Amino acid sequence: MGKKGKKEKKGRGAEKTAAKMEKKVSKRSRKEEEDLEALLAHFQALDATKTQVVETPCPPPSPRLHASLSAHPDKDELILFGGEYFNGQKTSVYNELYTYSIRKDAWTKVEIPNPPPRRCAHQAVVVPQGGGQLWIFGGEFASPDGEQFYHYKDLWVLHLATKTWEQVRDYIYYNDVYAFDLDTFTWSRLCPSGTGPTPRSGCQMSVTPQGSIVIYGGYSKQRVKKDVDRGTQHSDMFLLQPVDGREGKWGWTRINPAGAKPTPRSGFSVAVTPNHQTLLFGGVCDQEEEESLEGDFLNDLHFYDATRNRWFAGQLKGPKSEKKKRRKGRKAEPEGADKQERGGAGAQEPLEVVREVVAEDGTVVTIKQVLAAPVPAGQPQSEEEDSPDEAGGPVVEPSPRSNAMLAVKHGRLYLYGGMFEAGNRQVTLSDLYCLDLHKMQEWTALVEVDPGAQEWLEDTASEEDSDEDAEGGSDDEDSGDGGGEAGGECGAHAGAGRQETHGRAAPEPSTPCRT
Repeated sequence: MGKKGKKEKKGRGAEKTAAKMEKKVSKRSRKEEEDLEALLAHFQALDATKTQVVETPCPPPSPRLHASLSAHPDKDELILFGGEYFNGQKTSVYNELYTYSIRKDAWTKVEIPNPPPRRCAHQAVVVPQGGGQLWIFGGEFASPDGEQFYHYKDLWVLHLATKTWEQVRDYIYYNDVYAFDLDTFTWSRLCPSGTGPTPRSGCQMSVTPQGSIVIYGGYSKQRVKKDVDRGTQHSDMFLLQPVDGREGKWGWTRINPAGAKPTPRSGFSVAVTPNHQTLLFGGVCDQEEEESLEGDFLNDLHFYDATRNRWFAGQLKGPKSEKKKRRKGRKAEPEGADKQERGGAGAQEPLEVVREVVAEDGTVVTIKQVLAAPVPAGQPQSEEEDSPDEAGGPVVEPSPRSNAMLAVKHGRLYLYGGMFEAGNRQVTLSDLYCLDLHKMQEWTALVEVDPGAQEWLEDTASEEDSDEDAEGGSDDEDSGDGGGEAGGECGAHAGAGRQETHGRAAPEPSTPCRT
């Protein structure tokens, strides 16, 4: 038994050693990846200094492997791009572009702004469209020591007629406008005059009483470095209106409304009110860092009046209370006593009550309420003031969310569903609320749901990472090592996962909180 126990203990020790070695290798791998990122960023900065096309006659290119050689579709030329060279100690990777004139037997180096990053072993093809195009896909980059590699999956096109590079991204934003004829059931593309919105997604449209179209907000992403995109939440506003005296002609005008404008956000919802105002509800305001994104979800209301070109904040009046009628025979009180009671130094200010509601899923919602000042002892309550039961009731309103669905019928706004995020969990709602837009008093909950009861399946990779981190922490504790490294890896895993939502990439958003 003793020998068997020693063998088991030795086996556990080997497992711990292997786990620690794997953790160190993983840490070194991350460090090497960071070094590779820095190297690629350095080369990208060098390419950014090229601002114009420069064609220079030159000797034949230096030796290289895994470059692409393509025949020009119209000219007697060959096109050489990229490649790599290893001299026994150092690997060099290129993104140089050369042309070879078959008739003149001469080489020319062509420097074009914004080229693809350095690569080798890519795929290349030439097509005659648009005056000739050279298409480049994928490839590989190697560090100078030949021990680190990055494999591309991007797509580029070189327009041979204009000598311009263009990256064809995985996502393409548009700003074109089409109209559908309800009589002929046909689409037609509009070509408005003036400067319109930049290409984007998620913008909202509504119709004005004058027959124009309002375009507000939207979202777009831009590549800032390798595999890193940065999102932009647009808050600009445009008016698309018919041109006077020219049937079928439209024109863009950028407008800058006055009033209480909504804060920048995406995922908001709009509807048109009975008095032809545009209503905006909720959304999410993203605070985006290089490898993380945190969202503050909103549930506020805004109205845009196109006639006055002005935004208004939607303020609810609160529930209407039954006020007691004054008795006709009430005696008038002395003026001095009135001032002493109502305006003296002892008068109390309204109270602001702040409370936090924690749902079962851990979501924290902070709610602020302003209540009337308490009545001092011995002083009768004003007959015009609400009773404590009326003033201190719970606030009924939709929780902060984005991508809610809105509809207006008989002067009432109906709000259904939407989503918010709590940690790495996305909660999809199915509740239903109603608001009388004429009275603007309070929301009515028609269907309520419990977000905590919604099923959420954790990502398998995330669970495995968590298990590995927990095991790693135990090994370090048993072996006497500090727990800081295990905690650092846990933090790295927390920022690694990404989930896609409509119009925005959301890596581990924060718990939503409303104030």
